[in-house]
Amino acid sequence: MKFGNLFLWSAAAVFLLLLFSAGAQAAEHPNLYTYKVGAFQVSLLSEGQSDGSGSNLIGADEAAMKKYVFGADGTYPTAVNAFLVRTPERLILVDAGFGRALFSNLKSLGVEPEQIDAVLLTHMHGDHIGGLLIDGKAAFPKADLYLARQERDYWTSGEIMKTFPEDRQGGFKNAQKALEAYGEAVRTFEPSELNSDHEPLLPGIAAIAAFGHTPGHTLYMVESEGAKLLIWGDLTHAMSIQMPIPQVAMTYDVDPQMAVASRLAVLKYVTDGKGKIPVAGMHIPYPGIGEVAPDPAGGYQFTPAP
Repeated sequence: MKFGNLFLWSAAAVFLLLLFSAGAQAAEHPNLYTYKVGAFQVSLLSEGQSDGSGSNLIGADEAAMKKYVFGADGTYPTAVNAFLVRTPERLILVDAGFGRALFSNLKSLGVEPEQIDAVLLTHMHGDHIGGLLIDGKAAFPKADLYLARQERDYWTSGEIMKTFPEDRQGGFKNAQKALEAYGEAVRTFEPSELNSDHEPLLPGIAAIAAFGHTPGHTLYMVESEGAKLLIWGDLTHAMSIQMPIPQVAMTYDVDPQMAVASRLAVLKYVTDGKGKIPVAGMHIPYPGIGEVAPDPAGGYQFTPAP
């Protein structure tokens, strides 16, 4: 693992924070968008759109940058998203963003924090766990908190944390505080392999390994009445270049090579077979949901949901 790349993510997180049917329904609010998956509804909870810096890209040559990285200042469009999954039995939050707009977004959907039954984490970077706590306490007091065992092992490792200077250990400490606040409500699991049978973690939701961005980075397959949606977390950060050239990695991938391998495997998975699988991502610009197709010229194309 290339652990030294991880904390370059912190600068990107601060940057994003500052800048700030399966068929779709119209947006209820500028940060919200609801998508139907069988009997389930999946709602985008966005903290807004922003620009990412091309300096965060690994493996993009000058020609690729010129062609795919937009903006005179070498930026690409991105976002910070979480998702709410409504099933007939449960309200499930997938990631918690920075927490900056999370609670107002939920309120706009008529949901109070006490109504959330489960929070599923794709990984424990700050722009995914920032909304887990309010004043140091669990923001979702009745929810179970789910994350991959590999992810928990990494963020709770004192040995790994000590390999970083003290002023760069904040991500570990914040993750540990969140886990401590949820206590016995923390549920760890072993995510299934991409091409295996996906045992449900919760009814209608399976957890799938896509390691590399972090050691336990996890995707969530939402499935109801034969319809599917893959919430792929941080499989991509810069859609404008990582779709046509999926081999481009990010400086804040813990293991860039593994992150690229996971991305290539998942892109093949969602575009192969009899039925294409729509996807949702934490850094896909609004509406954060859409469909992927192979590009005859190479790489992939992404079409946002209408």
